[in-house]
Amino acid sequence: MAFRDDIAPEKFEFPQGNDNTKKLCDIIEESSVSVKYYLSTTYLETLRRHKARHMAKGNGFGYEVRPLSGIAGAIVCGGMGRERNLIVDDRLTDFTPVTHIKGEVNREGIRKMTPREWARLQGFPDTYILPLADTHLYKQLGNSVTVPVISAIAEKIKEVLMNV
Repeated sequence: MAFRDDIAPEKFEFPQGNDNTKKLCDIIEESSVSVKYYLSTTYLETLRRHKARHMAKGNGFGYEVRPLSGIAGAIVCGGMGRERNLIVDDRLTDFTPVTHIKGEVNREGIRKMTPREWARLQGFPDTYILPLADTHLYKQLGNSVTVPVISAIAEKIKEVLMNV
């Protein structure tokens, strides 16, 4: 941590981790989400073929459908960030697309997480307003640092400064 030499930088200690692990079932929307978050059959097949090609080459690329009882992978923007945190949500009843897609909406219930779900993973409260289009929110949340981590580091910095 960057402190001036006269503020005793050797007194700073990074906070310890905790066991406050959230499972996906803890952060998913309580009610069914828009059909726009569900993958099309064409896109899902493209992901499967792409993953198979990379696996055949010994590469680790691939989409991942995560169990709701598990934890999310890294939340990143770009580089297949959304596709590494797909979930199965079988609550959808109307499979009529609301955006232009190739193919039909998949009937397996495979969808990407919503920006609100990403915000919850990053520690933002539900009261935090997400005023932008989804594309921008995914980028911002993927570039974000988890709020509780920043808060814990700030508390440790405050401790050092209060005891100087």
